[in-house]
Amino acid sequence: MSRIELVYFNGCPNVSEARHRIVEALTRTAMPQRWTEWNIDEPATPDDRRGYGSPTVLVDGRDVAGGAPGAGRGCVAAGAPSVALLVAALGVVS
Repeated sequence: MSRIELVYFNGCPNVSEARHRIVEALTRTAMPQRWTEWNIDEPATPDDRRGYGSPTVLVDGRDVAGGAPGAGRGCVAAGAPSVALLVAALGVVS
């Protein structure tokens, strides 16, 4: 099963939409509704997750939108990844 992670920071306007799209993608693929969330403002967040913009969805450690960690905190200009992109990253044809 794929490992899904949501990387975000408090105040990002697209986080709730990212969660909604993760749920939708998991529903479409009949996968369990489980993922890990990393708030980059929290000390427990691993250093290698802190450089991603908010929101970023990782599947098995790779950004589904093809992004790479940057040097600073920022919002993802495109917002939350689409359900179709998430489904494709999960390796399931919808």
